[in-house]
Amino acid sequence: MKHVEKSMGADLIRKPQDPGKSSHPTSSTAADKVAVTLLTGGSDKPYVFGLATSLIPGGLVLDLIGSDDVDCPEFHNQPGVNFFKLRGDQRPDVNLTTKILRTAEYYSKLIRYAATAKPQIFHILWNNRFEVFDRTLLMLYYRLVGKKLVLTVHNVNADRRDSKDTFLNRFTLRIQYRLADHIFVHTEKMKVELLEEFSVCESRVTVIPFGINNAVPNTDLTPADAKHRLGIPRDDRTILFFGRITPYKGLEYLLSGFRQITADCGKYRLIIAGRPDNCEEYWRTIQEDIRHDVQNGRISIKAEFIPDRDVEVYFKAADVLVLPYKDIYQSGVLFLAHSFGLPVLAADVGSLKDDIVDGKTGFVFKPEDSGDLAKTIERYFASDLYADLSNRRLEIREYAIERHSWDLVSRSTVSAYTALLQTGKELPQRDEPKQFTPPELPIRKDAESQPLLQAPCTSASHSAAATRNEVFAPEPR
Repeated sequence: MKHVEKSMGADLIRKPQDPGKSSHPTSSTAADKVAVTLLTGGSDKPYVFGLATSLIPGGLVLDLIGSDDVDCPEFHNQPGVNFFKLRGDQRPDVNLTTKILRTAEYYSKLIRYAATAKPQIFHILWNNRFEVFDRTLLMLYYRLVGKKLVLTVHNVNADRRDSKDTFLNRFTLRIQYRLADHIFVHTEKMKVELLEEFSVCESRVTVIPFGINNAVPNTDLTPADAKHRLGIPRDDRTILFFGRITPYKGLEYLLSGFRQITADCGKYRLIIAGRPDNCEEYWRTIQEDIRHDVQNGRISIKAEFIPDRDVEVYFKAADVLVLPYKDIYQSGVLFLAHSFGLPVLAADVGSLKDDIVDGKTGFVFKPEDSGDLAKTIERYFASDLYADLSNRRLEIREYAIERHSWDLVSRSTVSAYTALLQTGKELPQRDEPKQFTPPELPIRKDAESQPLLQAPCTSASHSAAATRNEVFAPEPR
């Protein structure tokens, strides 16, 4: 992992998970009896980092099965923590023979590890590349060697979301969900889908927050300096689209809405930052569509993976993040934006609106409706939220940390681990986050600017709207 600068800004993001100051709820006596293997699938460094660093202070014995992509200094020289780099370099620009050999080598190492591993609990964060094998035979193998299986489900059925669902996909998903001893999901809607579509028993499912991204640096860089580094005029109203580019994310609706608002006002700028993901034809269509806007400087593109060290520049240069998704379960980009205090405009799909407080942390618009999106963008830039953005950023950031801290995630996680090791014990309910009062924060010095290279169970879902509105009750003006 890239070095994280120890600035006031970085400390604000990392403080809730500071290993030396963790409020981990598990007693050392109980935690010392728990040994866990985290199976990362070799990807999603932010989630792996957040969960692992929140579990380490609790005194668990932790085996991390990872790769070069998720490795970082915090996983080494820690008592009780073992990092196994079973998967090394995953560069895609190699021949087919090399890919086959390195994949076979990885699975061989993984199978040998499972046969002799001391941890009784295997917690699967992501499957590996061969989903069918991982969901069926590999899960059965883990059970045969006596492991208790915990599964974090980030997408209940990603193929349905991507409009490529099949009988085989649903069948293997059902097998994996049935073989798991306990399942974590991030929203009530995801839980309901597990119960209704895959007949998972309610007692085996726990809803946990999506932990806020604390793996990227957050320095004293100011929004003004961030805009300067990206060559954006200070007064331009800057809109950000960030993350992997795929058809289900609905970028075309944002482009259409953007043209509607720029027809009457030229002070808008759109930044598209992220790597196209297996959608060559879709991306070619997008590029052709925005060619003129790119040439006149109205749209800026960084069509590649954004390294950790550069992430904050985009989120601080932006005045708002837009998520024009057509379908989604939950979005880590939303919480990444809130970790930088950036408001979010999101389509009303999945559970996105559950984490947006209207007029306080962002706004919601109709999905696949560029007209409503355009109106929502104009509404935002005419709102008090935008007018007082420099102060509101602090409130949004603290709100996100309070409700989506890794401390909350680790409490539910360790409770599930402990219950699995104690036959017949019911899982306790996770603590609800306390009400939030924005603290007074010290004034920070600006960071030095530098150039940047371009059995069937049923359940009813419930809403957290009342709690959110109470936390962000309108202030007298």
